[in-house]
Amino acid sequence: MDLLANTVQPYAWGSRTAIPDLLGTPPTGGPQAELWMGAHPAAPSRVDRAHGPLPLDRVIDADPLTELGAPTLRRFGPRLPFLLKLLAADAPLSVQVHPDAARAEAGFARENALGVPLDAPHRSYRDPHHKPEMIVALTRFDGLCGFRDPRQCADLLDTLALPGLRPYARTLRTRPEETAIAEVFTGFLAPPAGLPGAVARAVAAAAAHPGPYRNDLAAHAEVARAHPGDPGLLAALMLRRVELEPGEALFLGSGVPHAYLSGLGVEVMASSDNVLRCGLTSKHVDRDELVRVVRFTARPGHVLTPAAGEAGEEVYPAPVDDFRLSRFRLRGADRPRPLASGAPQIVLCAEGRAEAASAATGATLRIGPGRSLYVPASEAVSLTGEGVVFRATVGLGSAAPARGLSGTVGQQAKDTASHG
Repeated sequence: MDLLANTVQPYAWGSRTAIPDLLGTPPTGGPQAELWMGAHPAAPSRVDRAHGPLPLDRVIDADPLTELGAPTLRRFGPRLPFLLKLLAADAPLSVQVHPDAARAEAGFARENALGVPLDAPHRSYRDPHHKPEMIVALTRFDGLCGFRDPRQCADLLDTLALPGLRPYARTLRTRPEETAIAEVFTGFLAPPAGLPGAVARAVAAAAAHPGPYRNDLAAHAEVARAHPGDPGLLAALMLRRVELEPGEALFLGSGVPHAYLSGLGVEVMASSDNVLRCGLTSKHVDRDELVRVVRFTARPGHVLTPAAGEAGEEVYPAPVDDFRLSRFRLRGADRPRPLASGAPQIVLCAEGRAEAASAATGATLRIGPGRSLYVPASEAVSLTGEGVVFRATVGLGSAAPARGLSGTVGQQAKDTASHG
């Protein structure tokens, strides 16, 4: 086992206090958006095995079989296939989608052939991997995810009473679903001059008065204030609002447009940096490629709750094998909770305290809120303590995918996509 020293990413949308408050450290005065735990080459965690701090990706490179185990090594090669994060949003993130594996591989090869440097700001594909992800709320968490039903979207546009939006509303009501969504979304990415500003003003006015879309429009008004005049606001109006309570989760597969708005959560994803953006950002926007990747279907917004597993483990099912995320709610009098060996694991304490004990040596490590440890595949450990702990590992044979999961989440979950 190794205690992890992790990097905080100071993205502009990040909270200045949420991650420091959890860690019990002084705020820096700047935004602290994400705490990365893993071996992603952009910001690998560090471990110290008595020879000074080393990046985790270098530790894995030195002995991938011991660190990852044979099944993970065969499936993913000599790399940790998942990345765990604490994500703290205090302002809207960009409207974005992630590619599937085939498009990521092709896009990465294409940009390599064109000689685009990996660190170039205008690069869209920084690696050949897909990027499914899951967010579990630690506080109330607000976001936009997936397209609204076209007729519901038309009703919302009509609420704004702008002549410039009427042709889009008409398309949403009269064309087949996928065609209507594609035409309006694509049109919103290159809107007529002045329309984004007019929509922002209309959203602010509509959010101040009672109506069936008032709560949704209040969220969009916050988006408009954070990104005045950005055409990404128009695209955001087409997305369903999803509100997570602590402990609830949202899974996002390839091609699903989304934007997180606010809140603190634990996020796990395939270890990739492939993000295609179309607005609400100062970063590279690649509208043409994003349109090729987006799935133009209206899906219900579902919230996922964990299923009971063995030994008190609560599993958040996901239809991918890059990661598996679960939660333990530790109570001091409980028996130790075993974590089987055979695959790499990262254990994150979200609340209280936890102690991990090695089955082989009896050595122990303690972690408090926001602290994490890495367990190589060759080691079996057990957990005790008093608090809430998240466990990230690979999904190879450890949890069957939940039925019906694709793009967002499965049918066992609660629909929160109401517009009231």
